[in-house]
Amino acid sequence: MKISAICTDIDGTLLDKRRQLSERTLTAFAALPADFPVILASSRMPGAMTHLLEEFKRTDNPLICYNGGYVIRSPHKGSEMVDSTYIKPATCRKIIEVAAKTEVHISLYSADDWYAPTMDKWTEKEEMVTKVKAKLGKQHGVIENWESAKMGAHKVMCMGQVDEIQWLYDQLFNSHDSSLHLYRSKDTYIEIAPKAISKASGLRRILADYNIPMSEVLAFGDNYNDIPLLDEAGYGVAVANAREEVKAVANEVTSSNITDGVAKSIEKLLL
Repeated sequence: MKISAICTDIDGTLLDKRRQLSERTLTAFAALPADFPVILASSRMPGAMTHLLEEFKRTDNPLICYNGGYVIRSPHKGSEMVDSTYIKPATCRKIIEVAAKTEVHISLYSADDWYAPTMDKWTEKEEMVTKVKAKLGKQHGVIENWESAKMGAHKVMCMGQVDEIQWLYDQLFNSHDSSLHLYRSKDTYIEIAPKAISKASGLRRILADYNIPMSEVLAFGDNYNDIPLLDEAGYGVAVANAREEVKAVANEVTSSNITDGVAKSIEKLLL
């Protein structure tokens, strides 16, 4: 088949056990033509993804952020927004209200801003992993500003103990299943995005600029939010550590993220 672009998830797929790009991965991507689109698709915010483009030396490539909720062109050339879909401020208030019955940490994300309630262990961990600093403070003021500006959250992140996260997931699923995607990226995490978007919808928007069909995309993933991407891409590859549901829609299963599965597939299919 003809492959004209790569779209890959980051955490659990592209990064190694140190949450970094391995030498083999960097070498595989460096061997691709300079004008070959490499599109990163993640639940991360832009600032937590741009350093990877710098390592790839592809800073003019687009990003699919927040699972497709915020899509931008060339982040190092002004971060022109291609598509943006918000969680409504009223919904953000409701999530915070329900979570207040627990000790679950709630972070709000919009464009390249991250609003955390305090510098707790969850904030510290996310700052270390993503290399981004949170803006600390009361979040109701942020939501009020969004209401005035007719904006909202591109993502809401819930982090806490397993039992409380499960309880919160059940509450939100029962009340907002028709409007929100609830991703259990870990037992201690819920990542919340608008129901209308996905990594696949973000990719379709980007491909229109390149005049490349979905059938010519090589896609990689590991988790539930990667299922639409691998299902709709021309050739979907799941890493060995992927969820079984992801493997079920993939054309192929490669090695795990910690044994350079993405690099191995690129070497075999493109190089």
